[in-house]
Amino acid sequence: MAPLLGDVPTITEPTIVRRKSRDFFWYSPILAEELKQVAADIIVRPRDEADVIRTVSACAKLRVPLTVRAGGTGNYGQAMPLAGGVLLDMTDITGVVWQKPGSVRVRAGTNILALDQETRPNGFELRMHPSTKRTATIGGFVAGGSGGVGSVAYGGLREPGNILAARIVTIEEEPRVLELRQDAAQKVNRAYGTTGIITELEMPTAPAWPWIDVVVAFDTFMQAFAAGCDIAHADGVVKKLVTPIAWPIPAQFTALKDACPDGKAILVCMIAEPFLESFRAILGGRGTITREAPSREEPTETPLYEYAWNHTTLQWLKTDRSITYLQLLYPHDRLEDSVREMMERFDGEVLPHLEFIRFAGRITCSALPIVRYSTPERLFAIIREHEDSGVMVANPHVFGLEGGSRHKRAEADQLGFKAEVDPMGLLNPGKMESYVPVR
Repeated sequence: MAPLLGDVPTITEPTIVRRKSRDFFWYSPILAEELKQVAADIIVRPRDEADVIRTVSACAKLRVPLTVRAGGTGNYGQAMPLAGGVLLDMTDITGVVWQKPGSVRVRAGTNILALDQETRPNGFELRMHPSTKRTATIGGFVAGGSGGVGSVAYGGLREPGNILAARIVTIEEEPRVLELRQDAAQKVNRAYGTTGIITELEMPTAPAWPWIDVVVAFDTFMQAFAAGCDIAHADGVVKKLVTPIAWPIPAQFTALKDACPDGKAILVCMIAEPFLESFRAILGGRGTITREAPSREEPTETPLYEYAWNHTTLQWLKTDRSITYLQLLYPHDRLEDSVREMMERFDGEVLPHLEFIRFAGRITCSALPIVRYSTPERLFAIIREHEDSGVMVANPHVFGLEGGSRHKRAEADQLGFKAEVDPMGLLNPGKMESYVPVR
């Protein structure tokens, strides 16, 4: 392969290759066992799109599997090279191409925090970001994510307008560069990097407010839920995060201990500073505000969003690997009853942690509850019981796109598009399990 790659940088040192081949798959005790031996054969670090094209052409000519990765912040082996081969590390392809009010064009390997630091001086920031903002890349977020901090206002990445365009490279001996705009760009969203190599993205931006981190303590989880529901439904209050968390989860938040009284559920919020008075008025004396401070993202600080979304799970896993988690979506039309039912049914075994979001225009809750793990059989029984009760599950304990989807299949447009852009099935093989190579 070396003659075909020319001067494109590579890494072959086994320890580095193995480390770079891993993500946070160990959040799942099942995947921790299934994927522990997975590693690439070589890492290729393209400097620009031309290097990507040269690498892709070499892989296609030699029929070598190719898996794209960046920050490696995924949770279920999304970018782990099941078939070995080349691991394409995109973290050197960085920088803002252009920005204007309401949108930004950026190279795929750009760190999300660095991107916001570029746009904020002009008064804008990304609409949403993962809790791994400080280490994740924008390409990885679009290829592997579904939403995050900001989804309470803007919904998920699949909502129209949340990805404006994607520039991708096809996996062929003579690679093509395609520009996918608007709905067509959804073909690469949460496809685990199976439907083309993203080199640039055009993303919408929102006004960059001065955000205030707020923690409110409550006697019970359902009190925290009720207050969070009122905040989430208050369209006039600009917010980025509304997260009820049940005790004893906050007991694991060591650096946030002063804001987490023993035995209390908490509501974690990010509120735009001009709307704090409205926020307090909606609380109406419910709960006790235990923290209220400007959001900080310096290396020496821990932003409040790193206690939300899947960082909630990580805070516990730092000291105790016996737990795991689920990814749920509650029905919007019976949200409170459904949350209460699941909490009571799995009392002490599945600990509630909700994220208020917009989904198809309606306020509901995504959830990443902490699960006290015992056996795979019990874990999958818990999943079935949620599904039987009308709670959708995106299973984080399988590595395939179909098994991990709430829809249990690859989207038809993604499946068909893969046949067009990766006919030999070389891109991240094993992740889109229903795909049959056409050439």
